[in-house]
Amino acid sequence: MNTEIKFAKELIDFIYESPTAFHAVKNVKNILLNSNFKELKENEKWNLKKEGKYFVTKNDSALIAFIVGTDEIGNSGFKLIGAHTDSPSFRIKPSPEIIVEKTYMKLNTEVYGGPILNTWMDRPLALAGRVTLKSENILNPNTKLININKPIMIIPNLAIHMNRKVNEGVELNKQKDLLPLLSMVNEKLEKENYLLNIIAKELEINPEEIIDFDLFLYEYEKGCIMGVNNEFISSPRLDDLAMVHAGIEAIKVAKPTKATNVMVCFDNEEVGSTTKQGANSDMLANILERITIALGGNREDFFRALSNSYIISADNAHAIHPNMPEKHDPTNKPVINKGPVIKINANQSYTTDSNSSAVYEMLCKNAGVPYQKFVNRSDVRGGSTIGPISSTHLNIRSIDIGNPQLAMHSIRELSGVLDHTYVKKSFDEFYKI
Repeated sequence: MNTEIKFAKELIDFIYESPTAFHAVKNVKNILLNSNFKELKENEKWNLKKEGKYFVTKNDSALIAFIVGTDEIGNSGFKLIGAHTDSPSFRIKPSPEIIVEKTYMKLNTEVYGGPILNTWMDRPLALAGRVTLKSENILNPNTKLININKPIMIIPNLAIHMNRKVNEGVELNKQKDLLPLLSMVNEKLEKENYLLNIIAKELEINPEEIIDFDLFLYEYEKGCIMGVNNEFISSPRLDDLAMVHAGIEAIKVAKPTKATNVMVCFDNEEVGSTTKQGANSDMLANILERITIALGGNREDFFRALSNSYIISADNAHAIHPNMPEKHDPTNKPVINKGPVIKINANQSYTTDSNSSAVYEMLCKNAGVPYQKFVNRSDVRGGSTIGPISSTHLNIRSIDIGNPQLAMHSIRELSGVLDHTYVKKSFDEFYKI
């Protein structure tokens, strides 16, 4: 098996085992612990050593890993890669059970982020997330992760015979049309707290222990390598677990350099990042300052470090679409398997400028990695990512990049086998300098 396909299959396995941001962080923690990183706690005093390998988590859904540099922190600063752990989905509401016509039980949900809604129809769906339990300390409840990795739900389409215009386009109502079917109702069915009982059985606990939960739907089917020449990765959550995986795989093998190497996995990018564990918080700034202080530096050293730092905001990009190439800029058309994409926007929806772009371009050249550039059509408003948001909290030189993919925010996205190895090589090169 060639190395690119092997690495792509490792990504597919990582994504399959990471149905939610909570599970992604758990799996990243295991990778780091197996690579001799030490876990730090926010509420404990930090004693850091030069060349030490550490990580800290937030809310079970965000993580920052770092390798302390050999130089004084103010002199060489930080080399950062940023990505996000969350993806568009459906979150289960409280008291979710709904009985229809005394026949069906469905669950009440709320849309998380901006999924392509119709791609979730008629798919076997599973359930995963975090369950919060009673504890002796009321301020610190216990938590457990849950992954009911079985096809237990589906959101059925209405037959074409009852909606003859379905192929002309149908607007789906999020409260009416997108509630998943869970079960048939019968005399033996305990309708009260039905979902809580399922959770309790899965976790082998008493239902009374459960206080609350953060549960999300996800596609049951695993991703795969596909294409005549095995050139594509078809999988849920490529945006942005592909960048999380590549970044963590890069930092786990990185050697100490003069600068402190950092990999930050934010949560909640898909809903604006305005959470304590999102990019639009002081989480990263606080951790970087704590690293500076724990290494004997002061606030002036921290500001000096920032001026000598650089961050790669890594979030996937739009490949040119085979059926709608006209949706792209006429001269900047990223192609799958032609290398990572530098994302540019005059209005700073992306943080890239000629200075920060030059740095990444030289990294790619030194690593033997091809690269591309993406700019939106001037008459199309594009998206944004964690780069500009992070820049409002940290005045660090920044670039926005990502691998080209199709069907972004679909329940199943498409990217390139070669590109995943390419971007990881660029990260390896970054952590070496």
